[in-house]
Amino acid sequence: MAGQDDAVAAVRTVLARLCKRAGLSPKRLRSTEIDVRPLLGLYVIDQHARLTGTDPAEAALPVVADLARQLPPPHRLIVDVGLALGLLRGGLPDTVDPARLYAPDLGRRRDYLSAHWPALLRAAGTESTAAPTPTTRQLRGRLEHEAFTLLAQRLVTASGYASVLPTRPAGAAGEGRAGTVTVIGDAVLDNICSIIDHFPGPDDPATGTFRDRPGGKGLNRAVAAARLGLHVRLISVVGDDLRGRRVLDHLRAAGVDTDLVRVVPGADTPVAVVLVTSTGEPLNIACPNERVRLTPEDLHTTAARHAIADADAVLLTFEPPPAVIETALELTAREQRPRLLVQPAPAADGPQRFYRHFDAIDYLIGTRRELAALAPAGEPGDLDDAELCRRLRALGARTVCIAEGFAAHVRSDDLDLDIGRFPVVLEDSPGAPAAFVAALAHRIVAADGRRPGPDDFRWATAAMAATQSTGDISAAMPTAAAVDRMVELAAEAHAHGARSR
Repeated sequence: MAGQDDAVAAVRTVLARLCKRAGLSPKRLRSTEIDVRPLLGLYVIDQHARLTGTDPAEAALPVVADLARQLPPPHRLIVDVGLALGLLRGGLPDTVDPARLYAPDLGRRRDYLSAHWPALLRAAGTESTAAPTPTTRQLRGRLEHEAFTLLAQRLVTASGYASVLPTRPAGAAGEGRAGTVTVIGDAVLDNICSIIDHFPGPDDPATGTFRDRPGGKGLNRAVAAARLGLHVRLISVVGDDLRGRRVLDHLRAAGVDTDLVRVVPGADTPVAVVLVTSTGEPLNIACPNERVRLTPEDLHTTAARHAIADADAVLLTFEPPPAVIETALELTAREQRPRLLVQPAPAADGPQRFYRHFDAIDYLIGTRRELAALAPAGEPGDLDDAELCRRLRALGARTVCIAEGFAAHVRSDDLDLDIGRFPVVLEDSPGAPAAFVAALAHRIVAADGRRPGPDDFRWATAAMAATQSTGDISAAMPTAAAVDRMVELAAEAHAHGARSR
């Protein structure tokens, strides 16, 4: 925490010094004697500069203003007036003179803020103004320190908070892409050990191969969707270490928009250990870093809310903390919302807390064990497939898909579909779940309002089979052409079997 605390203190100092005279402006940042590098060097400001094609001095004002708007009203008001941001211009009562509120001199701004505190607090969005009006001395001391500390914390930990995102391609197939998907999940570095023959015993060592690769359920789904031609945004968190840079580079090389991947200063990107058997079955060991985790605030930023509302589909895993999962479900539960595809992996404790949000889920996808964990009834085998799907649909999920072993079972109001196992060599593949949900999202988006039918779910199942790999997971995600080829091979095998009979 020391690194982050030092960064917050340095940014707060810059902001406090910029308050003097005329406040924050690009011109001031370029000419001031203040060392503004702690502010201009922030990831979020560099990111906004890249997005808008400007320099950090030009990008700082809209980023600071955007984050200031998200502060509680009293803090927002103090920051707005202190930095002369002008957030309240156009919404001030007639009794307040904007020229005096945003005067060139900080002392005059403080005096005017104190004199008109109740009216300005109401203009900032607070209905209750029962709290005592602060004096100029109180503003200059504790209150400004608290407000600028909070703003500095938001700036230091922010990534993707810039108010301007790249405009999504016009139409369903802008720039050759099939649509827009937002993925919410983890991005980590996978330590993958592929076992050659058998699991080791106390006196029976095994042989295997080792590689470390960017991974995580969120990352793998984002890469899988991008490989299929979708425009993909990932909402996730990494540290600012070498592992985090590898993850970001990997995502960008795959064509995934990383503007909503928050970078935590002074923190290590989490790792996961993935053991893959010789038949393709994965066993996962998570090694989380609690500092590097999504929070509900990450989904409430202007950019994140835009990315969710503007998407054709949202893919959500159960990797983030429960409060984040609830927030994601709430944000998609509204009219004209994107299609929501949820994979409840890994299994969450106390899934009952999500039941009230199940009516936001368009497609609930998982293995029998993962889905059974949502409807506790003892062991996973205590419910047959039909009853398991019925219970989950009774909670509100519109379509339930049991997808595992290169086969799928789909139940909805108009589908009762069993897709048999594709003729492949391995028993399982660690990338299969990501490939299935990405492929289904691709077909849903391409359908342009038409409900997916048997061929769409068969295509998504073929995507699972096209990932056969016991090594690098995200690299095994198939292209649309590879999925088409798998569908053709399965049709040939079926025709050959029919002739043999």
